[in-house]
Amino acid sequence: MSEASKITSPTWAPAVRRRRKALLQRLGMGAATAMVFSPLFGWTFSSIWVGTYFMVQLLDLIVFAPINSGKVERMGPVRSTAGVAMLFLNAAAFGSLSIPLWLTGGPMGGVCAAVLAASGAIYGVINSPRSKTVLAITVTPHFLYMLATPVWMAWYGASSSFVTAAAVAFVVFGVYCLSTWQRMNQAADAEIAARLEADQRRADAEQIMAGRSIFLATVGHDLRTPISAILTGAAELERGATDGAARAQAALITDAGIMMKALLDDLLDHSKLDAGRMTVEAVDFNLRGLIAQTLMFWQGEARAKGLNLRVEGASSIPHSVKGDPMRLRQVLNNLVSNAMKFTAEGSVTLRLSAWLEEPAHYAILIEVADTGPGMTHQQLTRLFTPFDQTAEGVSARHGGTGLGLSISRDLAELMGGRLTARSCPGEGAAFTLSLLLPRGDANVVAPKGFNQESRGDIVRSLAPRTPRPATSAPTPSTPSTPVFETAPASLDPEIGHETGNDPEQVADRPLRVLVVDDHDINRRAVELILAPLGCDIATAADGLLALAQCETAEFDVIFMDVRMPELDGRETTRRLRDGGGLNAATPVIAVTADTSPDDIAACMAAGMTYFVSKPLTPTALLGALSHVLEGEEPEASEAETVAA
Repeated sequence: MSEASKITSPTWAPAVRRRRKALLQRLGMGAATAMVFSPLFGWTFSSIWVGTYFMVQLLDLIVFAPINSGKVERMGPVRSTAGVAMLFLNAAAFGSLSIPLWLTGGPMGGVCAAVLAASGAIYGVINSPRSKTVLAITVTPHFLYMLATPVWMAWYGASSSFVTAAAVAFVVFGVYCLSTWQRMNQAADAEIAARLEADQRRADAEQIMAGRSIFLATVGHDLRTPISAILTGAAELERGATDGAARAQAALITDAGIMMKALLDDLLDHSKLDAGRMTVEAVDFNLRGLIAQTLMFWQGEARAKGLNLRVEGASSIPHSVKGDPMRLRQVLNNLVSNAMKFTAEGSVTLRLSAWLEEPAHYAILIEVADTGPGMTHQQLTRLFTPFDQTAEGVSARHGGTGLGLSISRDLAELMGGRLTARSCPGEGAAFTLSLLLPRGDANVVAPKGFNQESRGDIVRSLAPRTPRPATSAPTPSTPSTPVFETAPASLDPEIGHETGNDPEQVADRPLRVLVVDDHDINRRAVELILAPLGCDIATAADGLLALAQCETAEFDVIFMDVRMPELDGRETTRRLRDGGGLNAATPVIAVTADTSPDDIAACMAAGMTYFVSKPLTPTALLGALSHVLEGEEPEASEAETVAA
């Protein structure tokens, strides 16, 4: 390898690029130097010198253009040789004023020349990082000018002691420059090492967080399976209980299952927020309807505790806005739940206000105030700390993990808003949620609610039906939803048998349902919920078995678990739609623990008709069943209501 090609090693490029960044500084220094010494040299000489110096800078840019552009780290032999020459010429051109300074200014000019050479040397040290070659080339001309100083001093008749002292001073200065350059390199190396270590630690932390998120998602999915069974079994026990004691025992199991579900949801939400994996969506929804549903949901709890649940300023709230209704509902439920928990008597009040913010937004303020015991300043400072319940014994008296308010604050910030609190001991507490939401579609309607009392309506929708006419298989991208004709029958809402129809006019058959889930307990839970409706239920433990059953039997509805071994629910649905068989158009309800917008969108893209979240509850499952049997399009707001 030639000497010229050795110069253009990768360590040379950073120094060249550093010098490129300092180009304006060099031009400014050259112009200022020429102006300062123009009274001594005259404007003609100063103009010629500064013009020559600027031309050298232009040639420097041309020679080092490949490295400065970032395209290469080293140059060819010819350009490298030219580069060496340019570095030396650049430094020599700036220091060349030393000669006329000595010639025209004498010893006083020599002082200026020494200062000029020293400043050039310092500039070379600073702008030659990590490259001894660039350092040597750029400081050599300045050191030569400084070493010439004793010669000039002797020529002007200085004593030998002054000449020797000047020579020693310049040697010491040179050693100091080299030592400074070495320390700067060591500091730069330490900074690079620290940055690399920080990057590695960040990558390791991200990997750990990703692994923890996967672990929590898997554990959460598996925990929802037994919780589903607990809630389903408790609901059926309560429905079939013959005395008050049995109903109370079943209700106790239901409450425990709901508490387990709430704790699990809080832990998973906290994990997602902590890892930065939580997202919010922006859809049109009816804000008034959402707030009204929230109030209706908590009215029973308020009556049970003897509290007044009030709302003020509802008329100021706009009907339609754009945002994430599921997350907003979650925040409101957390705030009202917290107020109910700590209020023994009095009231819980929702104070609402809104006003227009240009160009097309609403400023929304929702305050949840209670008449509870209030909080001290110290408790307020700890209020939004995860797992901190601000006072001893709170968990024992009221339950919970201390995550609700922390999650609510993070969700508010994720939606572009704020959640604040104020309180004094003995004066209750007030939480204020402030949001800025865009205007929504004026035609959006409030989602329809669904509760346990709707069971009779669902049973009536499962009345004996006419056989489904044979149709051509739909395209996979647009699976059609079958619509059943309900006969004008009078039905016993509990058993679902016809009591007043001509069997010759209506084909009397139960609803045919396929339940696909790899967990037996989940399949049994769905069967338990649907059994009172008189459904004909088939089950499959994985997607392949489900496809095999779909080839030989026609179903009215399919409940499909999303996470399964062998073949997951989404791929099973895709194959079902693409196959064009008996069930290519059958509604498929996804049963999933993953209810983020991306997961739901993936289910819909696979051809699923609707979804219900785990843990399963009779209300949610029957609501999804009613939805698909009515042949409605899956609106986001309704889906969120079922998922919640």
